[in-house]
Amino acid sequence: MNTDKLSVRLATVAKYVTEGARIADIGSDHAYLPCYLAKNVGIRFAVAGEVAVGPYQSAERNVLSEGLSDIISVRMGDGLEVIQPGEVDCITIAGMGGTLIKNILENGKNKLDSVNRLVLQPNLSAISIRKWFLANNWELVAEEIIEEDGKIYEVLIGEKGDPYKPYRTNVDMGLLLGPFLVKKQDAVFRKKWAAEKKNWQRIYGALEGAAKTAETNEKKQELINKMKLVEEALENEKS
Repeated sequence: MNTDKLSVRLATVAKYVTEGARIADIGSDHAYLPCYLAKNVGIRFAVAGEVAVGPYQSAERNVLSEGLSDIISVRMGDGLEVIQPGEVDCITIAGMGGTLIKNILENGKNKLDSVNRLVLQPNLSAISIRKWFLANNWELVAEEIIEEDGKIYEVLIGEKGDPYKPYRTNVDMGLLLGPFLVKKQDAVFRKKWAAEKKNWQRIYGALEGAAKTAETNEKKQELINKMKLVEEALENEKS
């Protein structure tokens, strides 16, 4: 992977960034994504934010060697600390857990006034982001599920709007599985949720053998609920 050829995962993120956007790529690593966007999509400006010294230096080197220092500003800082209010209109965050992405957005809420699009790629717990969207008036407008090198990723796109719009039928199912992904149900989606369900069954079996406490009972009920949602979603597709 380099600034000309992105991984499938980052290429999917790139697809949702529009020409002329001013972006902040949080956790930019080598700044591959902003460099690619500057060369291929015609973004006006980018901040490549990185919290760790090594990746920050790597990003700086890449931006310099690509001759993109006038478009891409590499900055070191935590989450949205690296941007000023009003500086960007699109934020990309890829390759972190959903809970961490949610926390970054929550902690940097005051920077989101000028932002009209969020392109997020959680490695796990996409539900955390969908719930955050609901609570903060961001509408989930598109989703993709992809597989690369044996790992499955989801990409979520949010815009300001009616947060309940994608969840007209079953909110719980939509939050867990993704309202657009449930409708489409491609092979990667089915593979992911069949594996998740199997894993939950295994955990449930282990809890069956554990001491019966209020906590284990609650955990078991939670697993039953999730398994039901997955079964229902996959069943609907067959019928």
